[in-house]
Amino acid sequence: MPGQVGPIADEQEGLLAYLAQMRYVIRLTAYGLTDEQLRSAASASPLTVGGLIKHCASTEESWMATVRGERRPVDYGAYEADFALAEGETIDDVLARYDAVAAATEKTVKDLANLDHEVPVDKSVPWNPKDVDNWTLRWVLLHLIQETARHAGHADIIRESVDGGTAYPLMAAAEGWPETAWLKPWRKA
Repeated sequence: MPGQVGPIADEQEGLLAYLAQMRYVIRLTAYGLTDEQLRSAASASPLTVGGLIKHCASTEESWMATVRGERRPVDYGAYEADFALAEGETIDDVLARYDAVAAATEKTVKDLANLDHEVPVDKSVPWNPKDVDNWTLRWVLLHLIQETARHAGHADIIRESVDGGTAYPLMAAAEGWPETAWLKPWRKA
């Protein structure tokens, strides 16, 4: 996937393309890392590259369940667990789940084919407004883009702290871009 989203034909295609791009860049933060590095909290917070990718998959899955009307109670214990790879859980497990979540998101959006589809606001959590009854599917997709981009930034910082890898050199390595005078693909130390 290129470093930029390509031309888009309509709003739905654009929202899905930008969400796919953000999924891709957060996935890139795991490129070439060992299991130990994926679990490394290399900054002042307990966040890890593997845990952030897992959290993004869980968050997207939860939002799409809400869009489809599959109400789930908020489980704060599960929420905390989403930020860490479980014992025996691999990045391949997490990425496969994220792929399935992404496919389900795209199917849900295309099946609904209505960005104004109403999504009820969960008023049981303190971060949602009490004076709004419904989001729209459009709002949910924008929120997922925002959430994934925010965590991709966190993962970028953690990744750079782990081994110096940064976004475009990682992308160049993952995609086999040729080395240039101004961009050298990341290489494992």
